[in-house]
Amino acid sequence: MFPKDYKPKLSYFETQKGIKLVRETFEKGMRERLSLQKITAPIFLKTGTGLQDDLAGTQVPVGFDLSFTEASIEIVQALTKWKRQVLGKHEFDVGTGLIVDMKGIRKDEELSEIHSIFVDQWDWERVISRKDRKLSFLKNVVRKIYLSILDTEKVIESEFPALTPSLPKRIKFIHTQDLERMFPDSTPKQREHLIAEKYGAVFLVGIGHPLESGEPHDLRAADYDDWYIEAYDGKRGLNGDIIVWDGIRRKSMELTSMGIRVDSESLVRQLEIMDLMDKKELEYHSGIIEGRLPLTIGGGFGQSRLCMLLLKKAHIGEVQSSVWPKEVEKGFEERGIPLL
Repeated sequence: MFPKDYKPKLSYFETQKGIKLVRETFEKGMRERLSLQKITAPIFLKTGTGLQDDLAGTQVPVGFDLSFTEASIEIVQALTKWKRQVLGKHEFDVGTGLIVDMKGIRKDEELSEIHSIFVDQWDWERVISRKDRKLSFLKNVVRKIYLSILDTEKVIESEFPALTPSLPKRIKFIHTQDLERMFPDSTPKQREHLIAEKYGAVFLVGIGHPLESGEPHDLRAADYDDWYIEAYDGKRGLNGDIIVWDGIRRKSMELTSMGIRVDSESLVRQLEIMDLMDKKELEYHSGIIEGRLPLTIGGGFGQSRLCMLLLKKAHIGEVQSSVWPKEVEKGFEERGIPLL
């Protein structure tokens, strides 16, 4: 659970201060660089609107009933679809968008040192034009986000001199098809470790569409990122992940999944590929197909993971309050490490 010689560099109180500083600094950078407005986000949604994210069908939402409505209610897992609907409803201008503190529950999450059942992330979405639906635009947005990460790292170093910077000055872009060709005998996760260790910070382009092997690098839902459209040279996908090398755990860490969102054509194609055409009639999906919702780019950025990375922590339980098995609690206690 912890590296053999791991010892936290910050005390409990320094950690709490650092968490606040990371969150405030990074969010400010995102708002300013991407012209995002901070708004309030829901914790739960009505079932059946198509706004809930099923995370490629891998997670079952936590639900409950209310006395004053027959509709079932679900705790959010992500806010991808809700954000796009809000941008359309309130007529955000092209080049502007929103950012929210998203807090949710993923009860089926496989627990690890970077996964818990509690999700805390910045969910953001920005209105784009038709001409922005291209790889160069996606890369430009990724670079702006990465600059916000670097700025936050500098602020943390200034406040806590014991925490030395480890991120490279530039982020490397590589398509998942090229990555598969580089490491054909490795699993997708192993490839991420190898490429992140080599470059320090990478953006993996094109996640969701099958590669030459017949398998996608990872699963993506059919109705948010556009993973079908050709990006360049026959390689598909205008989406991806920012992945960095975590020197404490000696593994790669995914900080964010993001991308240019589906338009009418790509949504229908992706629903066909995943045999989900019955979703076409849902409010959210018909809004895209009929052009009522704006074209957007967006993503979800892990708050606790960024805190882990920049505060040099080995377990997400050091920067986030959640529920853990007894063996995890015991592991923290035996090492004398505070579990939040």
